[in-house]
Amino acid sequence: MSTAPYTTSTAFLEALTETGVEYVFANLGSDHPGIVEAYAHANANGDAHRFPKMIICPHESVAFSAAQGYAQLTGRPQAVIVHVECGTQNIGGMLHNAAKGRTPVLVFAGASPFTQYGEHTGSRNEFIQWIQDVHDQRGIVRGYTKYDNEIRTGANVKQLVHRAMQIATSQPAGPVYLVGAREVMEARLDPAEANDPRYHLNRTAPIAPAALDPRTTDTIARALTHARNPLIVTSYLGRDPRAVTQLQRLAEHLAIPVLESVPMRLNFPADHPLHAGYQWNTQEPTPALAEADTVLAVDTDVPWIPLSNPPRPDARIFVIDTDPLKEQMPLWHVPAEIFARADAATALDQLATRIDDTGPADPDAVEERRSRLSAHHDRRRQALAENEQPHPPAITPQHLVAQLRDLLDTLDDDTIVLTEAISNYQTVNEHLRATRPGSLIGSGGGSLGWHAGAAIGAKLAHPDALVVSLVGDGSYLFGVPASAQWVARRYNTPTLTVIFDNRGWKSPKLSTLGVHPDGAAATHDDFNTGFDPEADLPGIATAAGGAWGRTIDHPDQVADTLKEAVEAVRAGQSAVVSVHVPKV
Repeated sequence: MSTAPYTTSTAFLEALTETGVEYVFANLGSDHPGIVEAYAHANANGDAHRFPKMIICPHESVAFSAAQGYAQLTGRPQAVIVHVECGTQNIGGMLHNAAKGRTPVLVFAGASPFTQYGEHTGSRNEFIQWIQDVHDQRGIVRGYTKYDNEIRTGANVKQLVHRAMQIATSQPAGPVYLVGAREVMEARLDPAEANDPRYHLNRTAPIAPAALDPRTTDTIARALTHARNPLIVTSYLGRDPRAVTQLQRLAEHLAIPVLESVPMRLNFPADHPLHAGYQWNTQEPTPALAEADTVLAVDTDVPWIPLSNPPRPDARIFVIDTDPLKEQMPLWHVPAEIFARADAATALDQLATRIDDTGPADPDAVEERRSRLSAHHDRRRQALAENEQPHPPAITPQHLVAQLRDLLDTLDDDTIVLTEAISNYQTVNEHLRATRPGSLIGSGGGSLGWHAGAAIGAKLAHPDALVVSLVGDGSYLFGVPASAQWVARRYNTPTLTVIFDNRGWKSPKLSTLGVHPDGAAATHDDFNTGFDPEADLPGIATAAGGAWGRTIDHPDQVADTLKEAVEAVRAGQSAVVSVHVPKV
């Protein structure tokens, strides 16, 4: 091969490697010939290490969620390449998840060529390039990205990539978006110009973690030490395993119960006697909130639902968050006396250290509370265990999760569980009883189908881990399973998917009943949520990805089927188990 041309595409891909990107999850289109050529030259010349490894994904949502899953588990952002505005729109739901879940992902999309008579290499030569030319392509994503920009010249492409990554990884983290027209990405470039030392491209680290100021630390620490019934509420603190350790330290100092509200991470060990349980769309008062006189809300978007389970009116409330004002949420209100923007691990360490110095205001009250909370935790665990018993002929979600938990407990594998069970979110959390930070994660947002690509990203991030997705049948279908299972087969990322198959959308039915409990839909059982005729959900994975698949409908089948499925995954084959739980 002759010496490969150095183009804007070359510099762009080099910049991704320089910023720590290991994988580019790509759905290529007519706007990417420069990138295709750069990879081909690198491969032909034995120089492929210059660029991130490309993972081809036949659907954009799978590509994006794979990048998100990788970043969620490693903290290292990956890149996604999609086709102009159509490909950009296909990542919409997954982009929402990364934005709401504060996960760094870099998206590059081409743009329709801006010349049509061959003025530059890459000029328009396909009809689609007129149809896909829109007024404001970047505007499609601007409500969800932290940064967007257009690559107008290769001279500063590396500056743009490094800046985009710095913004993406600075807290609150999130996705960023770059576009570049074909002519720009094809342009020849002097490597010295792209790598000008004046740019200091190695000096684009994310912003250092923020801490509490001393006065705020004193105020919150004093409130917690003097509280009779303090409570900590969190949702996504577990993104940082260090924060889980510091939360446990603070809670144990003062015997403070920890409530996980809409958790998208493991935030506190489920077996800890100070774990106060979970709340999702809880429609009745939560005892821990109803009793608390002081509430510390740390990294939580929805600490409670004001209409259903707010804290008591006279409770003192403090907010510590990487995003304390929720600026992307037009309607949001928590009646706190302090809102502090701080890194959770740093802030909790400050509070625990301050309380170490001062001690509790009433040590006897702390020990009485510790004993009372431990007894309550044991009673709640016993009640949950009773709900796990089989009830033939139906397979209950509680029994299913318990059987999976017991199986996973017998394995030596590190296990990562992705939860997208929607109406069974709470069941998964309560009965899985996860204890290890990073072992249980959700999408961070509300767009379904994340698990399908995220499982691929998780497996790439931790090749030796057993990756298990617990999903509803609706979530499974939203995940474009044919595409995801094909990608998993091609890149040897086998995972287990367990489907809570109630043959319909349970969540819309519950939402309707929540507003119209005695309405016409309830009276006539007419919710338009059923999935009849039933689809062969494992069959999709078998056809597209050669997966091991089975559908079961009796409790006696659960344990052996799950064991066979895990053995298939450990042998290198993806597995999908559709479990008939009570029908919607």
